[in-house]
Amino acid sequence: MTEDVLIKVGMADLNIAACGAVLRTMGLGSCVGLTLYDPLINLGGMAHIMLPSSEIARDGHLNAAKYADTAIPALLKLMTNHGAAASRLAAKLAGGAQMFALASGGDSMRIGPRNVEAVKLALEKFGIPIAAEDTGGRYGRTVELDTGSGVYSIRSVQYGVKEI
Repeated sequence: MTEDVLIKVGMADLNIAACGAVLRTMGLGSCVGLTLYDPLINLGGMAHIMLPSSEIARDGHLNAAKYADTAIPALLKLMTNHGAAASRLAAKLAGGAQMFALASGGDSMRIGPRNVEAVKLALEKFGIPIAAEDTGGRYGRTVELDTGSGVYSIRSVQYGVKEI
């Protein structure tokens, strides 16, 4: 039994857990904290996604967890390799804030909203429904997924704790 086990997911990182362990990622501003959950086997996965597209990646080693278009297939593969069924998965996401007011309306600086859009596009591509989300705004978040219950908790200074 792995109750009370906390698994931290860092920035541009992903991981899975089961049996009541908790996945947590902190410091979500424009980043998106995405979770996938299989309720039949209580297996959850979390990715801390920093950017929308891997097309901007420099040559060399690609960190798949960093980008929406690569993190979602990588997390999906990891979960299905551990017994999850893609048809049972549901997604929850938080973050994607616009942390700073912009003087120009340039799309390149809309990282948070672009991250959310890219995550939703990738989930749609794989046929994974979004069960709940808490995105946008101008504030940071810390999120946790309890793999025993599937509850996704969001903490912020401005709004306290809420569960989705």
